[in-house]
Amino acid sequence: MNKRMNRPMTPPISIIIPCLNEAAGIVIALERLQTLRSRGAEVIVADGGSNDGTAALATPLADRVIDAPRGRAAQMNAGAAEALGKVLLFMHADCTLPPGADHLVVNGLATNKKQWGRFDVVIDGGHPMLKVVAATMNWRSRWTGIATGDQGIFIARALFVQLGGFPALPLMEDIALSRLARRGGPPLCLRERIVTSARRWERQGVVRTVCLMWLLRLAYFFGVDPARLALRYNAVRVRD
Repeated sequence: MNKRMNRPMTPPISIIIPCLNEAAGIVIALERLQTLRSRGAEVIVADGGSNDGTAALATPLADRVIDAPRGRAAQMNAGAAEALGKVLLFMHADCTLPPGADHLVVNGLATNKKQWGRFDVVIDGGHPMLKVVAATMNWRSRWTGIATGDQGIFIARALFVQLGGFPALPLMEDIALSRLARRGGPPLCLRERIVTSARRWERQGVVRTVCLMWLLRLAYFFGVDPARLALRYNAVRVRD
């Protein structure tokens, strides 16, 4: 059992992190959340079967580390099922929340009478195109009301349960949840920035990655089975 910090019986926010073989960075990622934990936030790591010791490294720095079926949607849903917070915040293991993220989310939702939202994003990398990519992501999200996982999606627990959680898709689960959530109103688009790692873009090439993701999203928009899109996405990753 993890050593838990003193916190309310019902945390104001639960931060859920799906992980798979993140040993290289999970300690740093969780250390950055300790201030939020000291203020009452709950941190749950949903491990999808790591074989590099991720779960053991995460255990001292999280409220709970759970084993979950592999797949980002399944892992996030499993984490949400264990969460106690009134608001759920889903973030990738290679992201860093802005200072005071707990207050920004909880107070922002209450003040603006919203039930879900996301942060603006900045990509941590040296390629000049990454600033354009991040700006485009933020603009597109405001225009469409669609949030992506890189932006740190947060949602009232009651709404998340009502929607049935993340749809069980192998890819595009964040877009699918956004489509469901925006039926109840547009997202709260916080201008404070979550920092996401550039490793995906740098590994596959910035222009190549942008083109691939746009093509996949366009195909999803026109009804292509997400399972086929996941095969295409994973095939590119394997070749790299």
